[in-house]
Amino acid sequence: MANAGIQLLGFTLAFLGFIGAIASTIMVEWKASSYAGDNIITAQAMYEGLWKSCVSQSTGQIQCKVYDSLLQLPGIVQGTRGLMLAAVLLNFIAIMVAVVGMRCTTCMVDQEEQKDKVALAGGIVFIIAGLLTLVGTSWYGHRIAKDFYNPFTPTNARYEFGSALYVGWGAACLIIIGGSFLCCTCPAKGAGKSPRYPHTHSAGQTGKDYV
Repeated sequence: MANAGIQLLGFTLAFLGFIGAIASTIMVEWKASSYAGDNIITAQAMYEGLWKSCVSQSTGQIQCKVYDSLLQLPGIVQGTRGLMLAAVLLNFIAIMVAVVGMRCTTCMVDQEEQKDKVALAGGIVFIIAGLLTLVGTSWYGHRIAKDFYNPFTPTNARYEFGSALYVGWGAACLIIIGGSFLCCTCPAKGAGKSPRYPHTHSAGQTGKDYV
């Protein structure tokens, strides 16, 4: 039988990663203006996310603007949007599936083998969602690093990693680890079945009785 404690731990980690993936998708600080180099104006800081861009003044005033057109956005932003939204959707589906298959719930109590298979399916979906989150954040971060080290990029147009990327990387790790715990709790095939031994005949028993 699967270990209910390991299942609960895995589900908790994956659920925390799910919350982190949502927060990362919503956050604006996917990339922040860099202050590396000379003659950089530090009176304002610029942030760009998947949905809008913001400018923070040194006085504490923040102005944000939602992107006007979807088709005019760079391909990196559109692709990362799709990956993150798909990851959030898969996480939600995995939560629903895992709740049914976990040992600490009352669903499918009379069908232990099927219940373990459902928990395994939930763990697999969690791992896929975590990989999508990791791919989306890493792809966006690679583009930031590539533009930063590009010698043709103006110094005042360079950006660095924002806090949303770190939140997304942490969330992806939690989701993958939690999903792996759910997968590891699946019992091996044939486990729990009593071994069968061939019938042995005692030495004193024979096919005929002699007087």
